[in-house]
Amino acid sequence: MAERAEHAGAILNIDLSAIQCNYRILQRLAGKARCAGVLKANAYGLGANEVATALSAVGCTHFFVAHLDEGLALRPHVPESTRIFVLHGPPVDTEMEFVRHRLTPVLNSLPQVVGWQRTAHTLNRRLPAILQVDTGMSRLGLSKSEVQTLLLEPDPLRGIDLQYLMSHLACAEQTGHPMNQAQLAAFTALRKGLPPCPASFANSSGIFLGPDYHFDLVRPGAALYGISPSIDSANNPMQPVVRLQGRIIQTRYLGTGDRVGYSLTYQASGPCCIATIAVGYADGWLRAFSNRGAVLIGGTRAPIVGNVSMDTVTVDATEADPALLHPGMLVDLIAPDQPVDVVAAQAGTIGYEILTGLGNRYRRQYVGVPMQVNATRTYQPACEPTN
Repeated sequence: MAERAEHAGAILNIDLSAIQCNYRILQRLAGKARCAGVLKANAYGLGANEVATALSAVGCTHFFVAHLDEGLALRPHVPESTRIFVLHGPPVDTEMEFVRHRLTPVLNSLPQVVGWQRTAHTLNRRLPAILQVDTGMSRLGLSKSEVQTLLLEPDPLRGIDLQYLMSHLACAEQTGHPMNQAQLAAFTALRKGLPPCPASFANSSGIFLGPDYHFDLVRPGAALYGISPSIDSANNPMQPVVRLQGRIIQTRYLGTGDRVGYSLTYQASGPCCIATIAVGYADGWLRAFSNRGAVLIGGTRAPIVGNVSMDTVTVDATEADPALLHPGMLVDLIAPDQPVDVVAAQAGTIGYEILTGLGNRYRRQYVGVPMQVNATRTYQPACEPTN
């Protein structure tokens, strides 16, 4: 990351107060269910430590990460009482690392269950865990037959202090998709066969499916970071979190027939002004943006022309105010008027991939930074709940 803003080819502004507001919106929608925060992939590329601090300040006490190393890195940055759950469970022979650092595994397979039970037996005490069951996504969790195998044991969860039974929705962003109801039915049936415990089912989009999906704990990730929870609606209820601005390196004027970029994939149809921006696929600005999408220069759309390079992108800035085209001036790649979901659609992908792919060369600047987290202090919310 660039040490100083003026040294950076691009600046990534991350609004922590917007993340706090999004959390409060999601917690209100979740009703009586507890609202966790998903911080995997470095909080979707936005900075797990900073985001955890912001969310802790507004009452979030449960965080989910994907890998053991993510949990180990997060632990020093949150209050001691914070629960950190590791979605991929314990890698082989790492169970004691979870115990030492107060990390709770999500057990996804029979071998993980057995390994956790073995560790509990060694320590002569019950150990907390989440048990994940597969309800149709065929990715992680015990299948129906594996649950039946587990239940053949006289004490199927011996040594395990079961915190939640969990599953994951495959199509929740499509509110009318029949798989949502099918998974809910499968989850309810599996839950009846296992020892009673709290349950967790809804991801970001699942929260918007209604109370039947909320159970005891919801696990939003993408919605916290401003990604729309539904592909069925043009209105995103979440506040935008990210603004990405790239610097102009230079401009040049082309004549009719002149070509642009590697492989010369763009040919000017008339006189035009081309601005070169210091962002490329090494920064996560996908090559799929080549001759697709646009940046905003003072609110004016400037189409991307030519192939995206490793370090640069070229845009047709003919319609932009010439006063905004000097070297060093900033243009918007992601902004409130061009949010991450719109940007993703231009590249034929999803907002998740755009955020998690943003590179390390940006100057990251945090807006609305909360007070330092202290477990004994009372914090003022960053915004009022949405009515």
